[in-house]
Amino acid sequence: MLQVQEVRKEFKTKTGPVVGVERLTFDVRPGEVFGLLGPNGAGKTTTLRMIATLMKPTSGRVSVGGYDTVSQSHEVRQLIGYLSNETGIYERFTPREQLQFFADVHGVPKATAKRRIDELIERFEMGDFQNRQANGFSTGMKQKVSIARALVHDPSLVIFDEPTAGLDVFAARAVHRSIESLREEGKSVILSTHIMHEVEKLCDRIGVIYKGRLYALGTLEELREQTGLVHMDDIFFKIVGEES
Repeated sequence: MLQVQEVRKEFKTKTGPVVGVERLTFDVRPGEVFGLLGPNGAGKTTTLRMIATLMKPTSGRVSVGGYDTVSQSHEVRQLIGYLSNETGIYERFTPREQLQFFADVHGVPKATAKRRIDELIERFEMGDFQNRQANGFSTGMKQKVSIARALVHDPSLVIFDEPTAGLDVFAARAVHRSIESLREEGKSVILSTHIMHEVEKLCDRIGVIYKGRLYALGTLEELREQTGLVHMDDIFFKIVGEES
């Protein structure tokens, strides 16, 4: 579903070029939750923005469903849903209006959009506030709208960038359930996080990213075997500890 091949991203600054990510190579398979684990500043968001066509790689190639993210960005955008903890919602729109707007942006036919919106409102238990303006919504309510908005066009690949940062345990649990249900539907999911227990609980395979480089890649069991350790936080520090 996704291929990242020898990707490098370099940013120009007044003091010279800064490398955001260097020679990243990994893939995400259909029906898989792939965890991109690393601390803040490791290059996770830069990587996801290149996948989502919001940035262009300096070199290397990213493809989604066989489409190149640079030369075929329109086709890629039809295949992906993107959710960040920084994703805002339009506070003067109701949840139903927001979902309809994004369905229109993606060119979803009216009848399909209505059915899809009804399903998402039921799935995320938004019926009680579906026609209320979003100003004054709790963080959990806003996150439900944001997730539903990312799914309204029925994408094949869903990107979660630190989706539970700042959420309470109830809202975080709703995000976790969403990721699990997407896997059951056969969707591909990328979960970018620095929260170790999320990776242990949710991810089929894990890529450990640090200082813009991929240090390890495998299932939790493979990483345990590689390091001789059990818990993800211990595994992470074993993998990157010598460098840090």
